[in-house]
Amino acid sequence: MHRKQVNWPDKSLESLENDVWKSGGEEPTTLIRTCFALREKPLSQFEVEDLRIMIGQNIGLAYLIPMAIEVLHQNILAEGDFYEGDLLNSVLTADAKYWLENKSEWQSVVDLFESNSERLKTEDTSKSIKKQWFGHFSNFAVIG
Repeated sequence: MHRKQVNWPDKSLESLENDVWKSGGEEPTTLIRTCFALREKPLSQFEVEDLRIMIGQNIGLAYLIPMAIEVLHQNILAEGDFYEGDLLNSVLTADAKYWLENKSEWQSVVDLFESNSERLKTEDTSKSIKKQWFGHFSNFAVIG
């Protein structure tokens, strides 16, 4: 991981990780095609949905988790294409190994969730979505 590279947000994951994924031709699913395309996209052009997808697949976490945390600080319920808080769910369910190696970022997410817990409890959304947020957070909180 070399997040301190100059202008890294202007680069793609392929460039930053020096790892070009070879396509076997027509990729079998929309998700796989999307991930291939997002690896070529400059990080500065990522939208919430892009972060949600890639973090949900545990791709490029060293670069994308810090970006997602910034977004969540602005709006804990930042929304990709599914529902309010879908980025939060992706962050909370990202690979535990990443969080064990990045304790300060883990703590930042814990603090962020706890400071917004009342908003999350009272948010006008379905019970199943709230159950996901708090269930994922319970699992996340014990990682560190």
